[in-house]
Parts: sequence; C-alpha cells; structure tokens
Amino acid sequence: MRKNIGIVVIGLSGFLLLIGLLTVAWAPGKLEKTPLDVDSVTRLEGTVAKVDSSTGELGETQPVLATSITKIDSNASDDDVAVWTSTSCVVIDEDDPADCLEGTDPRLVTASTDVFATDRVTGLAVAGDRYLPAGASSGEGLRNKWPFDAEKRTYPYWDGTLGAAVEATYDREETIEGVQTYVYLVEISDADAEISEGLQGTYSSVKEIFVEPITGSILNQTDDQQRYLADGTQVLDLQLAFTPEQIEAGAADTKDNIAGLNLITRTVPMIGFIGGAVLLLLGLFLATRGGTPPASRTRATRREPVGVK
Repeated sequence: MRKNIGIVVIGLSGFLLLIGLLTVAWAPGKLEKTPLDVDSVTRLEGTVAKVDSSTGELGETQPVLATSITKIDSNASDDDVAVWTSTSCVVIDEDDPADCLEGTDPRLVTASTDVFATDRVTGLAVAGDRYLPAGASSGEGLRNKWPFDAEKRTYPYWDGTLGAAVEATYDREETIEGVQTYVYLVEISDADAEISEGLQGTYSSVKEIFVEPITGSILNQTDDQQRYLADGTQVLDLQLAFTPEQIEAGAADTKDNIAGLNLITRTVPMIGFIGGAVLLLLGLFLATRGGTPPASRTRATRREPVGVK
C-alpha cells in the first residue's frame, strides 16, 4: 500500500515541478506585454499664461485642465506590436469646459491627435507602413510607457513638439501612494520648434516622469513648458501634472497589476519547485521503504488459556 501511495505522490510532484517550469519559461513572455484592450483616459491639471493677441504680451495666469485619451487598435496590432491612437487637449478651466473644444473656442490652449506603434515589451516606437496609415510616423523612443523591469538609466523619449527623441535621464526614486517609482528627467532648452501650427520659434520644457519599474506604468508626469517667437516674445507658459485622483487611481491599478505578475511569475513557480521537490522526496521514501515485512520476522507466540484444574 505504501509503495502505491509513494508512486502517486511522485506523480503529483512531477505535476508541481512541471507547473513551476512552465510559469518560469512561459509566463514572463506572455504576461509582460502591453495588453491589447487598453482604452484609458488620463487627466492633468495646472496653469497657463498665453499671449494676448491685442497686446502681444502674456496674459494673466489661468487654471487649465488636460485630457489624454489613449486607445489601442486591436485589429491593427499583433502579438509583438501595439498600434495606438492618442488624442490630447489642454483647455482653460472656465465655465465647465468639455474635455476638448473647437479650435475657435478661446479656452482651447492646445489639441493634437497622434497614431503610432510601439513594441509591446520594450515600449519603444516601431517604424514601418505595415502598422500605420499613410503619412503617420511612430517617431523614435518611448511614447506612453516604459518597458517592463525598467532600469536606472537613460532612455530615448519622444517629444511631439520637437518631433524628435530626447534623453530621459534617471534622477531618483520616489514613493507615490505607497508605490515605489523611478523618476526620469527630460530637459529641453531653447530648441528650435514649430510652437504652433505654421509658426516657428523656440521651445523649452522640463518634465519629470514617475515610472513604476516592474510594469513600466507612468504614475505621474509634470511639465514646465515655455514657448517663444523667433524674436524672443513669450507666447506660452504652461505647467501641468496628473490630478490627485488620477495618481490615486493609477497607483491602485498598478498595485493590482504587480500583485498579479508576482503571483504568476514568483509565487506559483516557488510553490511548484519547492512543493514538487518535497513531494518527490516523500514519494521516493514511501516507494522504497513501504514494502510488506518479510515472513521470516518473528511472529507473536500463541498462548494457551490457563484454566483451573
């Protein structure tokens, strides 16, 4: 009986070891990819001062709201590449504005729509007509997330105003809503750029990007931005950061994602390997030591009942 139980236990140990091996070999490649069902809204707030066309000088500073709507086109995407459509608007927070406004509305500060493709693992832009409509370009570098298992180093980061990749340099660690992040710094100073449609000038920006390194998710981003005409006249002074509600929601989602990744890539393999090894040893013990005692062993001596004569 013990021998049979031992064989069953050995079989169970093999199953656990196989589960551990499969999760180590298969899970990271399947789970550490950008999902194809992304449909997110990111909200920011801050202040803006823009040029007054009647005076040619910066007007008063006003509160602004910014909205970025990002979706993946699952039909255009594949196992390796995600194709994105991103719409961003910055509007003056006056009279309860919509997320985006018509171009003739004086409350509209900036608006843009972009289609691009990125590698689902590295987060880097992917070039090529295979994924994008005619005339669209992904540019270069990281676009809207960092790679899984981000490192403390410099990454190329796409700047849409410049139309070029710039350096995002690791600066420090910082905790946001209980989540440890890496902070990357992007600094642009007096760069030649198209500061508005058809209008050339110079552009400066200091961005801080707060990235959770395991998932590559951006939990906060600040931007201190200025734009000038060629003659040095300032036409825009803009400061933006994620809203507190956006940061809180992003941190909660990231905690859930980290927990799910850790369960599949760490906890399950640990249970598989450790549990499988323990059961294997137990099964071998039972299978090799569980035989029936040999017949030559001493038998109990039968005693005759003692009666009264």
